Amino acid sequence: MRGKARKRQRLKDEIREYASPLNSVQNIRVLFLGQINAGKSSFFNSVDSVFRGYVINQASAGTDDRSVTRKYRIYQVKDGIHGKPLPIIFCDTMGLEEKDSACLKIDDVINIFKGHIPDKYQFNSNEAMHPNAPGYIKSPSLKDQIHCLVFVIDASNVEILPEKIERKLKEIRQKANELELPQLVILTKVDKISSVVNENISHVYRSQTVKRKMYAASDKLGIPLSQIVPVINYYSETDLRDDVDVLILMAVRQIVRCAQRYLENFSSDQSPAVD
Repeated sequence: MRGKARKRQRLKDEIREYASPLNSVQNIRVLFLGQINAGKSSFFNSVDSVFRGYVINQASAGTDDRSVTRKYRIYQVKDGIHGKPLPIIFCDTMGLEEKDSACLKIDDVINIFKGHIPDKYQFNSNEAMHPNAPGYIKSPSLKDQIHCLVFVIDASNVEILPEKIERKLKEIRQKANELELPQLVILTKVDKISSVVNENISHVYRSQTVKRKMYAASDKLGIPLSQIVPVINYYSETDLRDDVDVLILMAVRQIVRCAQRYLENFSSDQSPAVD
């Protein structure tokens, strides 16, 4: 087995073997947020592809100017075609847009953090979910709440994020900080910004261009450089590649580790206070 294939296998095994520190929370719940076309849904599909063994398209991904995702969706990746679900739940929202009338409400993000919003909830551009709305989860447990927040950013746009988008991301980050939620950034499409990486994906952490984009993301959001993870998603490919898989799996491993540290702050019968 080649070096990349061995590393790929080790990463998959580590993720498969994750065990929650709490009996009451068996699955890590991760919320992904980002500007439209940043690559959120493509990342879900890429992770699913790695574990299924072939390229698939479960979550809708597109290139429109409006968010493809209009509902709150929850995805659980399966380990192989007939395998059991992995202990990670991916939570997807509509993409962030500059227009306030079309954008995800900050109050809805907070509701997701706290576990109040159910799967398949249709976002309302006029108002956020509220306690009297149908489907509102009034008493969520820790397993229903978010354990890690991931910002998904297109590497080619990180230095020119629209002011409104940057402001919204910072406001969301502030709300997450108030809840002590761990956060990291997935930097997508790094092969599009660096000829070095495009020619040899294993050089992603040696590329000065990628490094500059990582520093820019860290500076924009105030997230430590160690929590900025470059990836390449599967888009038009029909076959998996070990080097692409390794980057995707490294991102998932980082997410798992962040969420585990968060859950270790709670005893088995304790949940953060929600309102």
